[in-house]
Amino acid sequence: MRLTFMHCTRPASLPSFLLTITSYPGLTTEQMLRKDQKTIFKQGIRVAVSAIYMDLEAFLQRPSLIADLRAFCQTHIYDVLVAMTIFFNTHNEPVRQLAIYCPHAALRMTICDFLEHSHSPSLKLTLTPSPDPNLQAYIQGNTQVSRKKFLPLLQEALASYFDSTTSPSGQPETMDVSREQVDKELDRAGTSLIPGLSQDEEEPPLPPTPMNSLVDECPLDQGLPKLSAEAIFEKCSQISLSQSSTASLPKK
Repeated sequence: MRLTFMHCTRPASLPSFLLTITSYPGLTTEQMLRKDQKTIFKQGIRVAVSAIYMDLEAFLQRPSLIADLRAFCQTHIYDVLVAMTIFFNTHNEPVRQLAIYCPHAALRMTICDFLEHSHSPSLKLTLTPSPDPNLQAYIQGNTQVSRKKFLPLLQEALASYFDSTTSPSGQPETMDVSREQVDKELDRAGTSLIPGLSQDEEEPPLPPTPMNSLVDECPLDQGLPKLSAEAIFEKCSQISLSQSSTASLPKK
């Protein structure tokens, strides 16, 4: 993978970089959601968290969006879908937004309420218009909270939901999704989800230390670690913020 087109040391070039990764030519809504997606599975509830590199307003204006989101959740057996949109504005400042789609009112309200009042870290969420009552949309004021930092908050929100819906027998009430359906979807995806943890949550590992060329097998034979668009965006965002802070310091 060559990244010669991207010059992260110059904020002025970031819009062209974002134009490259935010254009989704010919992709369906499902393809956009699955392009950079992680999954949380906790006590029978499955949550998809997708990173989308475009303005949330433009995403919400896609034709038949709500029908597409509903079909996506039904096809892949998700109870909640979280779309985290990311882009740079005209001042080269990172902008983050959230869209939470969930047809289960109690679950959606619990998750949204938890995220709105979270303090460690605070997302500084501001409600923004939504095209459907099953979808809650926000502007995320704290742009330092990336998806990796957001996932633990989402896990806590699910724990809060289970605490509020514990039945008199002491067993949490779960969504009406059969175990057979979940197993079928997991087999088709070819992935193994650990309850309470997100799929592929960790950052890509560093390249292994090269071994002696005389050794039969070298770790580098497996290739370099994968670079995700999220990781690239985070690095450019950090550089942009760092340069902005440096420029604001008084000159001696």
